[in-house]
Amino acid sequence: MKNILMYTGPRCNFCDAAKRLLTRNNLTYKEIDISIEDGLREEMIKKANGRRTIPQIFFDDNHVGGYEELRVLEKSGELKDLIK
Repeated sequence: MKNILMYTGPRCNFCDAAKRLLTRNNLTYKEIDISIEDGLREEMIKKANGRRTIPQIFFDDNHVGGYEELRVLEKSGELKDLIK
C-alpha cells in the first residue's frame, strides 16, 4: 500500500471531507497542518507544482490534487487501483 500524505489547515471543510473519504476507504494517512510551522505552506506549494489551496494530497510521490480530485477518483473506482 502507498504512503498517503495530506497537507491541511485549520477550519478547512475540504480537508475534513478528504479525511472522512480516506477513513471511509480504510486508508491511513499522514497529515501535515501547514499552520503549525513556518515553511510548511511553501513546502506544499513546491511539491504541488504551485497549487496553493488545501488540502493537497499525495500517494507516495504522486500528486493527486485536492479533495475534488480525490472524490472523482473514488467515484470512478480508480482510487482502489492507485493505492495498490
